[in-house]
Amino acid sequence: MNKNIIVLLTSVSLIACSAIKTNPNAQKVMVMNSQQVVPSGCQYLGQVSGSQGNFFTGTYTTNQNLAVGAMNDLKNKAADLGGNYIQLLTNQSSTTGSGSLGVGGLQQSGVVNIGNVYNCTESALSS
Repeated sequence: MNKNIIVLLTSVSLIACSAIKTNPNAQKVMVMNSQQVVPSGCQYLGQVSGSQGNFFTGTYTTNQNLAVGAMNDLKNKAADLGGNYIQLLTNQSSTTGSGSLGVGGLQQSGVVNIGNVYNCTESALSS
């Protein structure tokens, strides 16, 4: 019984450490910041959020994997809507821990991205 619990916890920890992968249909989704003007020839499809990490798994995941995984999650969700262009609205990280009076420490434990999703014509993206 205890061996099974150790194997389960080890598996969960290893999964938590890697970034969410980009699905094949999301490989070509473009992400631009909110200062970029959305090209003409793009149809708004909706708003999505992409995230990785939480108070438990985030502490075992590198900051880079949290950031990459959250962006990949955003692209995957945009592609699922039929989008190929994201106007990134917000990018936020969360922290866990205590840091009162310089004692203890805070650790990044999650990243969330929110963006508007568009389906743009090939010509709109190439200009």
